[in-house]
Amino acid sequence: QVQLVESGGGLVQAGGSLGLSCATSGLTFSSAAMGWFRQAPGKEREFVAAITWSGAIAYYADSVRGRFTISRDNAKNTVYLQMSSLKAEDTAVYYCAAKASRPSTRGNEYDYWGQGTQVTVSS
Repeated sequence: QVQLVESGGGLVQAGGSLGLSCATSGLTFSSAAMGWFRQAPGKEREFVAAITWSGAIAYYADSVRGRFTISRDNAKNTVYLQMSSLKAEDTAVYYCAAKASRPSTRGNEYDYWGQGTQVTVSS
């Protein structure tokens, strides 16, 4: 059974930093592309960041590029999202997702999803 479990969400002031983790089990993590998505109240889910199986290549949404960093530790079967210079508009539930082969910015191409973790940025 594949499981993705996010952690690290919480309340942070604008301009602050927060780190998310997504621990996985039941999949061949070292060959999976991983992504982070988010969904704010009343809005559609949107792509945040993705990373190749090796961690060599990362992709970012324009809205977070330069502020967020995605990384992974294949020995720990975990993907991370380090967020800095947070803004109120970053408030959302953040989800990690896994897929085979190459990363994608399209959520419907991912096979497995976590339950999400809430990030709230106060202005």
